[in-house]
Amino acid sequence: MATAPELHKGLKQRQLTMIAIGGVIGAGLFVGSGVVINGAGPGAFITYAITGLLIVLVMRMLGEMATANPSTGSFADYARNALGGWAGFSVGWLYWYFWVIVVGFEAVAGATVLNYWFDAPLWLLSLGLMALMTITNLFSVGAFGEFEYWFAGIKVAAIVIFIVLGACYVLGFWPGRSMDFSNLTAHGGFFPSGIGSIFSAVVVVIFSMVGAEIATIAAAESPDPVKAITKSTNSVILRIALFFVCSLFLLAVILPWNSTELGASPFVSAFDRMGIPFAGDIMNAVVLTAVLSCLNSGLYTASRMLFVLAARREAPLALIRVNSRGVPVAAILFSSVVGFLCVIAAAVSPDTVFLFLLNSSGAIILFVYLLIALSQIILRRRSGDANLKIRMWLFPGLSIITVAGILAVLVQMGVNPEVRPQLILSLLAWAIVLALYFINRRRGGSVDVDTTPQSSETGDAHRVLVLANETVSAEELLNELRRIDRSGKASYFVCVPANPVDTGQAEHKGAVYLWEATTAAAQERLDHTLATLRAENLDADGALGDYRPLRALAAAVANFTPDQIVISTLPVESSVWLRNDVVDRARALYKVPVTHVVSTHPAPAAL
Repeated sequence: MATAPELHKGLKQRQLTMIAIGGVIGAGLFVGSGVVINGAGPGAFITYAITGLLIVLVMRMLGEMATANPSTGSFADYARNALGGWAGFSVGWLYWYFWVIVVGFEAVAGATVLNYWFDAPLWLLSLGLMALMTITNLFSVGAFGEFEYWFAGIKVAAIVIFIVLGACYVLGFWPGRSMDFSNLTAHGGFFPSGIGSIFSAVVVVIFSMVGAEIATIAAAESPDPVKAITKSTNSVILRIALFFVCSLFLLAVILPWNSTELGASPFVSAFDRMGIPFAGDIMNAVVLTAVLSCLNSGLYTASRMLFVLAARREAPLALIRVNSRGVPVAAILFSSVVGFLCVIAAAVSPDTVFLFLLNSSGAIILFVYLLIALSQIILRRRSGDANLKIRMWLFPGLSIITVAGILAVLVQMGVNPEVRPQLILSLLAWAIVLALYFINRRRGGSVDVDTTPQSSETGDAHRVLVLANETVSAEELLNELRRIDRSGKASYFVCVPANPVDTGQAEHKGAVYLWEATTAAAQERLDHTLATLRAENLDADGALGDYRPLRALAAAVANFTPDQIVISTLPVESSVWLRNDVVDRARALYKVPVTHVVSTHPAPAAL
């Protein structure tokens, strides 16, 4: 069998650096910041500073766990290890759901921006953008990285240019201007709506900063994930301070907080106020870039999370398949289909179905951040801080404060009638995910399979095909082979499906290392078993098979033409093969006797 494909480590350091720098800059900063200033007043930049601090603390906690266990490609695993399977399942599916909804929303937002230049139906432009980003992700991880590099570069350049020009404008280094900070207090004071508005606006602002954690996922597809995660985590403070706090402060100084100019696009209005020509065209192009960046990274993130879920037996196993370029095609297409459906919902039912989808994902990222924070506290207490490359500051104090801050935002959502539906529907979405988790667990013990061995009538088998993985070296299997071949003259062919679940690699290897580790583990098991059989002077050969056991069996039958098939599994409550009726389907497909051996213990850990 050809070596199982794996996700390529195709992201370069420059791409990861730019993804980390620009990951927090979304269209919400360029468009939605004006609404925040209108609501909170000139002090809105303090809201961004408070929210940014919360994001920084969450990223620090995530960075600590990610550098301590860089082989795990998903922070869903940290929740699983700390809180249990329900938490890992919740984080994985909730995070996937959040991003596929964001992908659909951003496609619609991007189409709205395109209407600035093109007079075309909104749904058509939205589908076009979805198709473009899907193709980009399907091509290769390098294509994703290169697109994101330039998208992020344009966003960063726009913000830096605005900060430089805006600073010159307010400090009096602008033609015809003198230093002027009067807009901070001239229209009702620094807190015209009360200091409470600064904190209540956190609910809105936090969703414009989502994305900093993407760098920890992307880093897994780089040659040096620890280095990439460390750089990303250490630089998040500067990124948020510069891109959000500094730019919002300048906006509040340049434009009155109650100006109607802030509503549509505050950066365009600020450039207009400074007299920059073609401000509308320039900033609309930047906003479109931000939208495409969010679309690109959202689809990438959703597909990788789905990949990891599939590897953990929590999504269809077919979703871990990758093509020759190391791209998880099935996971990307599955995520993309949901995005396309969101676009269709926006066109057909914008005020019901589409609005429901948006609201049902409104608080989900906060649930994910909450579980990440709780996981860090538990894992740090469990394993200590020895050899940690990144440590959470002032543990456990700041970690507890972070949890309290996230809970405070959720409480604020419940109190605010405008966003309360988002909290309620997001809780409903979480409840559905938890129900699916328990259904998924129960399915493992509800399969009714006949586990009575069915073997040949005599002990004179001549060509014996063995299909096994977890139990490939179990004593029960070896005893059965001795029984059906009493003379010891049969020829054996051992087929071990290279499956990340059955080899156990899915439990502790991240997406990028999954297939490599799986192949190595399966090969080691196969080699050990062949050596055991040959030590008993038996004629034994074997090979790794497709990760799908029935396909592996079909190929082995075609090549070896056995007169006896032996399939070895764990007991029914633990066996994915039995859950998928592998034994019964094999008996229906092949006319030779099929023996089913049940082992109470998997192969030794050394294998």
